[in-house]
Amino acid sequence: MKPTISYTIWFSQRNGSTLLCEALKSTGIAGKPGEWVEIPPSNTLLEFYQANDYLDLQNKLWLQGTTPNGVFGLKANAPRKENDSIMWELAQIPGAGSTTLAHSEIWENAFPHGKHIFLTRRNKVRQAVSWWKAIVTRQWHLVKGEEKQLFNDNLREQYNFEAIRHLFIEISLRESKIQAFLEDGNIVPLTIVYEDFIKEYTHTIRKVITFLGITQAEYPIHEPYYEPLSDEVSEEWVERFRKELQKDWKNVIW
Repeated sequence: MKPTISYTIWFSQRNGSTLLCEALKSTGIAGKPGEWVEIPPSNTLLEFYQANDYLDLQNKLWLQGTTPNGVFGLKANAPRKENDSIMWELAQIPGAGSTTLAHSEIWENAFPHGKHIFLTRRNKVRQAVSWWKAIVTRQWHLVKGEEKQLFNDNLREQYNFEAIRHLFIEISLRESKIQAFLEDGNIVPLTIVYEDFIKEYTHTIRKVITFLGITQAEYPIHEPYYEPLSDEVSEEWVERFRKELQKDWKNVIW
């Protein structure tokens, strides 16, 4: 089924994208947003979805993320500026006409009637720390009601300034690339800030539904599916990182 509304949630790691996707899925009317174009590097989209051709691929992508009311959702990281294999494949979908089109034009052809949501997190230090801690512990989410994994004091020893610094920079670059994509397509997204989303969970979901142009008045919104993973180790790493980052600065900002 060709969707009547498509939308993309643009995100970087550890800014609440999975929580947002689960909340939108719970309504039953806002698509089934997921990382439909994030695949193992050894695959092509055509291979991964076992599609006969690129028109078949488009239909299979729509099938993954569309609810019966014709709303399609997905979430994505910014495409690479140069030689992005996913963008090259999406440009093969009939209607694009050329692989030299702007990324925004290729995206609109693949996911028509598109709207865009830009998900961000104000505190990039906490975001980078959360990302590194998830890598170290291999615990990316905590489902509500489940017990949190207990880690011994050796976790504290896995603090790594250079790793967190790299992730801190990567987050900024990812968001800059998303902004470049949006500016290139003259797109005004709905911006959702992680810190506000956590405080105004239900209000945020209703705001997204309104932004998408879905007119259904009544729909369920499930309680948050995940719980926060931050703890005293997270706070220790945030404090340590901010101090080490500014160690030789004449004017310490934070």
